[in-house]
Amino acid sequence: MKGGSKNRKKRVSASKIFTYGALSVWALTTIYPFLWVIINSFRLKGKIRSDSFSIPWPGSSDFTLDNFRLAFDRFLVGTAYKNSFIISTVVTLVVIVLAGFAAYGLVRYNFKGKKALYSLIIASMMFPVFATIIPVYRMEAAWGLAGTGNTTLSLIAVMLPQIAGNLSFAIIVLMGFIRSLPVELEEAAYLDGCNVFQIYFKIIMPVAKPSFATVAIFTFLWSYNDLFTQMFFLRLPKERTITLLLNEISSQAGVNYGLMAAGVVLVVIPILVVYVFLQKNIIKGLTMGAVKG
Repeated sequence: MKGGSKNRKKRVSASKIFTYGALSVWALTTIYPFLWVIINSFRLKGKIRSDSFSIPWPGSSDFTLDNFRLAFDRFLVGTAYKNSFIISTVVTLVVIVLAGFAAYGLVRYNFKGKKALYSLIIASMMFPVFATIIPVYRMEAAWGLAGTGNTTLSLIAVMLPQIAGNLSFAIIVLMGFIRSLPVELEEAAYLDGCNVFQIYFKIIMPVAKPSFATVAIFTFLWSYNDLFTQMFFLRLPKERTITLLLNEISSQAGVNYGLMAAGVVLVVIPILVVYVFLQKNIIKGLTMGAVKG
């Protein structure tokens, strides 16, 4: 018995070494390119080709902030950030509200067409945005939203397809968690005189907070990174988002790799900040949904 336990420990140790080794290699291949971009965003553009791997320490002859100054001087970075956060925040809030109500209704209530509706929600995730963007654009143009030159209407034109595109995922995630909650809690609240909305806001939402946080984070990041939809609906400089701005910088910078590196850093930093501060909510929400759903 003792020999068997020793062999098992050795096998476990060997497997852990292999796992950590593979993860380390994967981390290097994914993290290093981004570190390279950050390093070269602070380097003089003429020295990126000749020496792109050393670190330009502050005070050295290679270190410069001109790449970021040029990005802010030549492009409307502040306006792009504002548009991105307006779109992503509104899309996230609307998706949370609509998906929460839909998930609760599909889990707790029986009605005609419930199975068909659920099947449609699942099926809607199979259609890529590329297949629907042209009819959606024509429909919104007929409504007077797309192609008007009005910044507010153009932002709304982007929000609507993004909300529709994120609803199915959000509903499925929330349904998995709400289904695991004991219905006795809601029955007790109903006997105490609570109506449906009070039960939802005072019981369901506080208990399902990790799943709502997960949906909010993923929806925000998907909306923030959605270049394809924004390219269709946002044409004027005052309407551009930060991802469209990166696309513009890449097309205009040419061989100015320092400017392009600075543009990438400006786009990615907000995403890293969101993930670093909210990674526990992401992992907790996905894990609870997988186990309890």
